[in-house]
Amino acid sequence: MSKKILANDGISDSGIQALEKAGYEVLTTKVAQEQLVNFINEEQVSGLLVRSATQVRKELIDACPSLKLIGRGGVGMDNIDVEYAREKGIHVINTPASSSASVAELVFAHLFGGVRFLYDANRNMPLEGDKNFKGLKKNYGKGTELRGKTLGVLGFGRIGQATAKIALGIGMKVIYHDPYMEDAQVDLSFYDGQSISFNLKSCSKEELLKSANFITLHVPAQKDYIIGKAEFELMKNGVGLVNAARGGVIDEVALVAAIDSGKVAFAGLDVFESEPVPEVRILMHPKISLSPHIGAATDEAQDRIGTELADQIIRLLN
Repeated sequence: MSKKILANDGISDSGIQALEKAGYEVLTTKVAQEQLVNFINEEQVSGLLVRSATQVRKELIDACPSLKLIGRGGVGMDNIDVEYAREKGIHVINTPASSSASVAELVFAHLFGGVRFLYDANRNMPLEGDKNFKGLKKNYGKGTELRGKTLGVLGFGRIGQATAKIALGIGMKVIYHDPYMEDAQVDLSFYDGQSISFNLKSCSKEELLKSANFITLHVPAQKDYIIGKAEFELMKNGVGLVNAARGGVIDEVALVAAIDSGKVAFAGLDVFESEPVPEVRILMHPKISLSPHIGAATDEAQDRIGTELADQIIRLLN
C-alpha cells in the first residue's frame, strides 16, 4: 500500500512531522476539485485530508481505488459522503476534540464585540475618529455587560460545552437545549489546578428562546432552519445572536428583519447561508459582526488537529 497522504486543505507542521516520522509522505499541494481524481490516482494517494473546502463525494470515492482513509480536520463532515465511504471499507475520521476551545473563544469575541459595538466602532473610527470623536463616543456609549446575563446554547456537544465554560467563568447563567443530551456536567478547570463542576439540564427550545439574553448555535448542518421567523418572535427584545456552527441554520432574511425591527440587538456570524459568497445585505449591515469561517483557525487548534489526524492515520493504516 502506498504511504502517500494528500492534505488538500493544509495540515500543521506538527501533523506533517508525526506522519513523516511514521514513514508517510505528506503532499500539501492544493489540488483543484476537478483535478482531484486524476491527482489521487496518479500519485496513488492512500489518505486524503480535507477541511471544509474540498468535497469528497460518491463519484470521487468510486473513481479513486487507492484511497484507504478520508480525514476531516475539524468536526463537521457534511462535505464528505461518510456512510458511502465506510460501506466501501474506507476509514473516515475527524477531530472533534481539537477545535472546541478555539470556536468557543471566537463566539465570545463576537459577544464581547457585540455588547460594546466594537465591530461598528472599528469601521467608523478610521473614517470619523479625528473629526467626530464625541459623536462616536455618544453612539457607542450604551454598552452592556455579559456578566449576570443568560446565555442560551443550542446544541451541547463539545463546542457548546466549551462555550458554556467561558460563559460560566465570566459570571453568566447558562441554559441549553439539546435533544440528545438531557443532563450535562461541565467541569471548569483553572490554571492552578482548582476546578468546579456545574450540573446542567436541557430545557425546551421554546424556553431557551424566551429566556436567553444571548443565543449561540452549535449544531451540525441541517436541511431546515433552526432559527427562522417564528423563533425570532419568541426571543426577548434586544437579544444577541452568534452563529459559528454552519451556514443555513439561521434564516438570514428573517435575521435581517429581526435586527431591523429591534428584536435582535446584534448578530455575530462566522458562517453564512451562501458561503463562500455571503449576501451583501449581511456583509454591509451595521449591526452584524463578521468573520470569514475562522472558528477553528488558531495555531493551537491546527496543531491539535494535525497531531490528532496523524495519530489516527498511523493507528488505522499501519
